[in-house]
Amino acid sequence: MLEKIVIANRGEIALRVLRACRELDIKTVAVHSTADAELKHVLLADESVCIGPAPSVESYLNIPAIISAAEVTDAVGIHPGYGFLSENADFAERVESSGFTFIGPRPDTIRLMGDKVSAIEAMRKSGVPCVPGSDGPLGEDGDENIRIAKEIGYPVIIKAAGGGGGRGMRVVRSEAALLNAISLTKSEALAAFNNDMVYMEKFLENPRHIEFQVLADTHGNAIHLGERDCSMQRRHQKVVEEAPAPGIDAETRARMGERCAEACRKIGYRGAGTFEFLYENGEFYFIEMNTRLQVEHPVTEMITGVDLVKQQILVASGEPLSYKQEDIKIKGHAMECRINAEDAKTFMPSPGRITQVHVPGGLGVRVDTHIYNGYMVPPYYDSMIGKLIAFGDSRSIAIARMRNALDEMVIEGIKTNIKLHQDIFRDAGFISGGTNIHYLEKKLGL
Repeated sequence: MLEKIVIANRGEIALRVLRACRELDIKTVAVHSTADAELKHVLLADESVCIGPAPSVESYLNIPAIISAAEVTDAVGIHPGYGFLSENADFAERVESSGFTFIGPRPDTIRLMGDKVSAIEAMRKSGVPCVPGSDGPLGEDGDENIRIAKEIGYPVIIKAAGGGGGRGMRVVRSEAALLNAISLTKSEALAAFNNDMVYMEKFLENPRHIEFQVLADTHGNAIHLGERDCSMQRRHQKVVEEAPAPGIDAETRARMGERCAEACRKIGYRGAGTFEFLYENGEFYFIEMNTRLQVEHPVTEMITGVDLVKQQILVASGEPLSYKQEDIKIKGHAMECRINAEDAKTFMPSPGRITQVHVPGGLGVRVDTHIYNGYMVPPYYDSMIGKLIAFGDSRSIAIARMRNALDEMVIEGIKTNIKLHQDIFRDAGFISGGTNIHYLEKKLGL
C-alpha cells in the first residue's frame, strides 16, 4: 500500500481524494497555490506545501514544484485528480522517472488515448464502434479531403487530434466550406494544443452523450461499471449527469461495457477511465477516452456501491481489482448537478466571499464540496464549487430528491447556477428522459 500520497489538485476533488486516503489509512500531502491556503483539504491534510502563486501555470501546472513537494515530504505516490495535469503524459512520465507512483494510467497509454487519431485507431482494432471518418489525420491534398468528406457524407466535423473540452472543432455542412474549415481548425489547433493534426468525422445531428466507466489493474483484469448519460450540456460542457442512462437496456449495457473492458485489456490500461460515445438511432460511436477520474464519477458510485477513488489507489499500489464483473450490480438511479460560482443566466463567473452555506441532506442526498461559510472563491480557477448528487430506487425518485435538495441548498455572497438546475429538474423534456446534447442550449436560446 502507498504510505503517503501527494494530492496534486484543489477543490472538491482534492477533498474527495483525501477522504479515500483516510479510509485506507494513507497519509496525505496537500499542495496548494498561495490563493488556496485556506482550502478545506489543505487544512485537513497531514502535511501541506505551497507550490507557487495563484495562476495555475505557476502552481498546479508546475511539474517540478509538485515533484519537489513529493520529495521533501517523503511521499511515494501522486494523485492528479481531474483537470490540470491528470491527462498529461509528460507529467506521468516525470512522476514515475522520479521514483514515485502515478495514480493513473501509464504514460504511454495516456499518450495513445490523448491523441484522438491514435485513440480511434486503437478502438477500431479493439472492436469498439467508432464514428465514420477519415481513419487518420487529414493531409494537405485538398482534392483527397473533398473525396473523404463526400464518402462520409455531409455534415462533417473537423476535429483537432490534440483537442478536448469542446475546443478544436468545426462543423462543415457543404463542400464549398470544407477546405477553409480545415485550414482554420489546423491553425487554431496549433495555437491551442501545439499540434495542428486534424481529422474528419461524420457529424451526428441529434446524438446523446453516453459514457462507460471502466476499472483495470496491472494483472490483466478489467471491468465496466455501467454507463452514464451526460447529454445535458452547454457549449460541450456537462451540466447534469445521470446513471444509468435512460433507455439503455441491460443487454446493451453488458455488450458495450464488455467491449470497453476488452479494449482496456488490449491496450494494457491501468486504473479508472471513461469511454465516451455519441449515441444516435440505437448506435454507439466512440469519440474519446478520458484517462482519469471523471467529475461525474459519484453517480456511478451511487448505483454500484464501488468507491472509484479507493480502487484507483489500490490498483496503483499493485493490488488486483477488488471486484469481478459479476460482482457489479446496477441498483437504482443517480443524478448529479454541477454547482458553479456563476450567474445562472449569463454564465459569467462569480468569484467572491461566501457569506452563508446550507447544504441539503436526507435519504439519498450527497454533497461533494470544499466550500464553507467565509470561504473566498478565487477568480483563477474553474468555477465549479461543488456537486449535488441524488439517488433513488427509480429515476423519478432521484429527480424528486434532487428537486428537494436544490430547493434546500443555500449559497449566499456569490451568484450560483442553482436556479438553472431548478429549471432543468422541472423541465418536461428532461423529466421524460433521453434528451440529446443540443437540448439545453435550445432551451436556453443559445
